[in-house]
Amino acid sequence: MEKNLPPREGAAGAGRGLSRREFLTRSALLGASVAVAPALLAACSEQARTNHNGNNQTPDDKKISMKTRKLGTLAVSEVGAGCMSISANYGPPADKQQGIQLIRTAYEQGVRFFDTAEVYGPYTSETLVGEALAPFRDQVVIASKFGFKIDGTTGLDSRPAHIRQVVEESLKRLRTDRIDLYYQHRVDPAVPIEEVAGTIKDLIQQGKVLHFGLSEAGARTIRKAHAVQAVTAVQSEYSFMERSPEHNGVLAACEELGIGFVPWGPVGMGYLTGTLDARTKLDPKTDLRAGFDRFTPTTLAANRPVVDLLTAFAAKKNATHAQIALAWLLAQKPFIVPIPGTRNPAHLRENLGALQVTLTPADLQELETGFAHLRVQGGRMNPAQMQLVEA
Repeated sequence: MEKNLPPREGAAGAGRGLSRREFLTRSALLGASVAVAPALLAACSEQARTNHNGNNQTPDDKKISMKTRKLGTLAVSEVGAGCMSISANYGPPADKQQGIQLIRTAYEQGVRFFDTAEVYGPYTSETLVGEALAPFRDQVVIASKFGFKIDGTTGLDSRPAHIRQVVEESLKRLRTDRIDLYYQHRVDPAVPIEEVAGTIKDLIQQGKVLHFGLSEAGARTIRKAHAVQAVTAVQSEYSFMERSPEHNGVLAACEELGIGFVPWGPVGMGYLTGTLDARTKLDPKTDLRAGFDRFTPTTLAANRPVVDLLTAFAAKKNATHAQIALAWLLAQKPFIVPIPGTRNPAHLRENLGALQVTLTPADLQELETGFAHLRVQGGRMNPAQMQLVEA
């Protein structure tokens, strides 16, 4: 979900933190070497592209290997790409060609897991993802979501007939004959989850959907759905500062049932990059965070100790705040696959640089000990949106 954020603090190095400008300058030089015209991308063979398990160049010229992780039985790259706010919700939409190039650059860097939804835009995110990934559709996993009324309200609609209608529309926008992972975006209390799972089971049998997912569902709902149709992945907000899945039974249920977990907001919706403070101004017309409890001037200031903890630790690891936050998530469980998002190629490479950061048990304990003394202020989202989240 991290998109269109202010410039982020740079990596620490040689006893001091590199400025964000220095980091972006170095990344821009590399970015020039990986920018590829869409026509060339379409013509290149899979062998000529970065292999999913091959090495990928990073801003400091070190090579990393993009491994795979399993969401249930679905193999994906260990870090995915959240595509929401290339098109919406964290600022005005990016230029179409900029968005396409960003998604294709992610592919070139080894990302094979791309996340979107019909409600993002609405519709424009799916359209963008479909066009961007069309040249190599068979080499990627596309996740999308259903379940909102696209009528200007925040209403839910997971009626079986509605699901069957919107999946056809999403398939057209995504330029594909199947959606690899199809999430119910929010649990609809008006429709039994067994009916939803049964409908997805039918779509899987028809080949229009390959895997079933749930977003912001509680542990009880996950178990009930899984009994009808195997749930491949659960998506919820989870980050170094947002620990709800650890306490509400969701992570435990996923581990018990063999379900993957996909954290959205893995860098605290941008807060853990260290660049947001009480002076930050978010446009309420284009940025959802402007109405979230954790992005008021008071809470932005109150939660600064969390950022300070990451600042000190990142300096010791010659890494950035975002890289430590992502490395921490990757170290929690082998079935966790974060989906950081950005429209900035340098931020993309920074995020993927988290794969070079190794956190030892001692490192993890140090971070936990520090965090245990802190109390995160403010709720996750606004009250209306939190009403759609299962506890």
